[in-house]
Amino acid sequence: MKTAPRKLLDVREAAFNGRKASTRCLQCRGAKMLCGKDRCPVMVKFYSSVKTRPLIDSTSLHGSTPPSVFVGRYGYPHVDIGPMVPPQQGDTALIDTPEQWIGKNIDDIVDFRMQLVRGKYRNPVTNFSGKIVDFTREIALAARSVDTEITFSRKPRGSIALYDEVQPHGPSAPIRKVWVANPSVDHKIEKAFYDGDLKASDAVLDLYRQGVLISRIQKAFSVGAFGMEDNRKFVPTRWSITAVDSTIGHDIKERIKQYPYINECRVYETYGLDNRWLILMYPAAYEYELIEAWYPNTTWNPSQRNIVIFGDHEFYQGRTTYATIGGCYYAARLATAEALDRERRQAGIVVLREAHPGYIMPVGVWNVRENVREALRHPPHTFSTFQQSLGFVEQTMDIPLQRWIETSELIRGRLYQRRLDDFWES
Repeated sequence: MKTAPRKLLDVREAAFNGRKASTRCLQCRGAKMLCGKDRCPVMVKFYSSVKTRPLIDSTSLHGSTPPSVFVGRYGYPHVDIGPMVPPQQGDTALIDTPEQWIGKNIDDIVDFRMQLVRGKYRNPVTNFSGKIVDFTREIALAARSVDTEITFSRKPRGSIALYDEVQPHGPSAPIRKVWVANPSVDHKIEKAFYDGDLKASDAVLDLYRQGVLISRIQKAFSVGAFGMEDNRKFVPTRWSITAVDSTIGHDIKERIKQYPYINECRVYETYGLDNRWLILMYPAAYEYELIEAWYPNTTWNPSQRNIVIFGDHEFYQGRTTYATIGGCYYAARLATAEALDRERRQAGIVVLREAHPGYIMPVGVWNVRENVREALRHPPHTFSTFQQSLGFVEQTMDIPLQRWIETSELIRGRLYQRRLDDFWES
């Protein structure tokens, strides 16, 4: 039996210690900050729920879905599917378009995501018959907000749901009936939907090349809108997000391997949601790595002792196993590959992330994709040598450079292994 890597065991141990410490909430009540966080995530969620609760205190809900759907994974291949609807009408697209969330703070995201009430209907992943199933798929293919009315079998309940891959959503309830106004369909997605001979991966890539937002492609993918007609099925939302990121990122990185190298070492940077990002690029055949450092009292390191650092990488040939770091790996890979493809250049890439205590709750891998994209939209700091670029990393990041080097396969290889380029230059 294989054991988990030491880095992941450190994270699991920290999570266990955090669960033991959770009893402090009863003593603290959000006032004494006994958990060590800068702000109490329980209170942030509570104050947001107070605003929404009076609007959803009923077994019926009328509002405009952004459009938004959710496909669960528990009980697979029988899963909960259904639309997510806020108690407001009109243009609600912002609350489910993460491409527009750069600059928003935790409170903003919690506030408008808490409004999304998730309707649940138990359904086999291969079943595409029935009104609730039809309406759910129509919503996922819609081009803009759709007027929706849901009757639940009980009042929605539960606090805001938080995931590592998926952006949060609010309370949920089983669906009894659904009514949906005639949606305005995105014709690009509709064309892929009706092409029963088009592979799902080809549909994803075609839509991306036509400029369809990744978040829209992910929704359609999750409701089984793509692929060979006989093979279609519902895909849990968290799986569909990573599948789309991985498919697009892989396609782009294979293309950029044909381009010439960049001419200098670069470091891009950005900061958001108390996360600091540095993207290091250097002249080399394509290789990629993501390293995350989680401070104590952050989402995936609830202990109050040590900073936990872990990462994953791939060399030119790529990787054959799923990255242990999860969906974040593929989200950042996609964003960095996009930037090199625009420039028609090839490079080695190391993405460094410091998650500080202000990142009090997970908000989904969009945070990785969109922040790395944001960093790469701005001019980089440029350096003539790899060592100079590492000097900038040392000055900018709070964590000592040596810890990054110890964790990084790519940086160590660059520093300590001789390459053919070295002999060519000499």
